[in-house]
Amino acid sequence: MDTSMSIAALSVDMHQAENMQNLGIAVLKKAMDASTEGVDELLDVVSGSLDPNLGGNIDVLA
Repeated sequence: MDTSMSIAALSVDMHQAENMQNLGIAVLKKAMDASTEGVDELLDVVSGSLDPNLGGNIDVLA
């Protein structure tokens, strides 16, 4: 009886660890998605405000 109880307890512990790992992965994916969206928005703002002709000519005479 002792062996079957320890196997059952081990099974429950393993499932709890797996669930915690899956939760951690889901939270990390959510954070990565939010970060990606933020970077995309920042790039849209920066690329829209840049003048494509800026820096095309250099005055080498002083």
